[in-house]
Amino acid sequence: MTDPNARFVGSIPENYDRYLGPVLFEPYARDLAGRLRVGEGARVLELACGTGIVTRRLRERMPASARLVATDLNEPMLLIAKRRLEGAPGVEWRQADACALPFPPASFDAVVCQYGLMFVPDKPAAFREARRVLVPGGQFLFNTWDAIDRNPFARIAVATLREHVPVDPPTFYDVPFSMHDHTAIAALLKDAGFGADDGSGPAGDAPARIEEVALQSESPSARDLATGLIEGNPVGPSLRERGGVSTDALRDALAAALAREMGDRPARVTLRALVVSARARSAPVRAPGGMGVA
Repeated sequence: MTDPNARFVGSIPENYDRYLGPVLFEPYARDLAGRLRVGEGARVLELACGTGIVTRRLRERMPASARLVATDLNEPMLLIAKRRLEGAPGVEWRQADACALPFPPASFDAVVCQYGLMFVPDKPAAFREARRVLVPGGQFLFNTWDAIDRNPFARIAVATLREHVPVDPPTFYDVPFSMHDHTAIAALLKDAGFGADDGSGPAGDAPARIEEVALQSESPSARDLATGLIEGNPVGPSLRERGGVSTDALRDALAAALAREMGDRPARVTLRALVVSARARSAPVRAPGGMGVA
């Protein structure tokens, strides 16, 4: 994965965790972990664990005897996650690419991913890999952002960027809000060997469950949220690399725009996402080259 929009390095992980984590990701971390259904001794894999926001909630949700392997492609994000959850029992940390997981088939009872699959360049491969490492009937649980115009914080960020960088503005926000088509998600799941999750066991042939979930959150201030939306992702570093744009001025403008729509101290944020739960079908799926994957 070489897309610069997926490179969370330098100061980005700290800013992401401080300014965006509690506002954008913690509410859905609680929601996602609450949907996990595993028993004693379960093995759970987390993809794109970031700074450990979902990892903590998963560990709280899982039985004490269960094991959690938390992975991310970006080592700087993993380092923060390890520090935040230092001493947490039953957690293993691994750097891993979701398109080529370093685990044998049928290694896990559940695979969980919060807001990571949008950044994967080869989504069919990532879905096949999730199916490959799951036992038949294993749960695949993930979320993605709904459309950008249904998430005011992102809509305002993009409009402000285009106003201040009218020529070749950063494209980061195209990525996290690019995976909200229900039909496309359902097709990826079906092709990879997933079916419906009705909570009763192995999947049938019915479509997987795709649910629209709206939540409310708060940022201590519009300026804090603006800081995260510029410095908690590759937008700020990319602007400084190219030059000609003051990121401080951009942050001030974004904070003012956010405050006008969401208020300030606190800024009240409406969030919309898709939450997906599916089960690995028992029947083999076809891997590239015609090889069957059980």
